[in-house]
Amino acid sequence: MSIAILTMGGTIDKDYFDALSEYQITESPIHELLHTFNVSVDYQVIPVMKKDSLDMTLEDRDKLKEIIRQLEQPQILITHGTDTMAETASVLADLNDKTIVITGAMKPARFKDTDAIFNIGFALGALRTLPHGVYIAMNGDVFKPGNVVKNRAAHRFETITP
Repeated sequence: MSIAILTMGGTIDKDYFDALSEYQITESPIHELLHTFNVSVDYQVIPVMKKDSLDMTLEDRDKLKEIIRQLEQPQILITHGTDTMAETASVLADLNDKTIVITGAMKPARFKDTDAIFNIGFALGALRTLPHGVYIAMNGDVFKPGNVVKNRAAHRFETITP
C-alpha cells in the first residue's frame, strides 16, 4: 500500500525569487526530491495547504486531522513548518490507528545547504519502521508529541527535560 505524503507549506516549500523578495511558499518539491533520489516506495503526494506554520490555526489543524482520518493509507508523512510542528503533533496525538511522521526544514529544499533532503529521507525511513502513533522526525531524532521543543538558537529540535 502506498504512503500518503501531506504537504502543509512551511520552509521546505519556500523559495526566494530575487533580492527584493521575501520567501514565498511555492509548489512542494517533495515529488521531485523523491524521484531524484530514486525512492522506490509507492507514495501519493496530497497538497493540503500552503501556509507558514506561524499562520496555521486550530481550524487548519482540525482540517488536517479530518483528512488523515479519511485516508486509506496506514502510513502518513507530513511536511510542515518547524515553528508550530510540535503543536500540530499534539493535535494529532490521539490518531493511534496510523503511523504519522511530521518533518520539516530550517532552510528551503531548493537551497544548496538545505536540511530538507536529510530530514525527508530520515522521516521516510522512520515512518516505515515505527509502530502506529504520531512522531516528529527532525535532525536525525524522533520525538513524541508533548515531549519536544524547537531550539531556535541551535537550529534543532530537542527533547523537553522535566
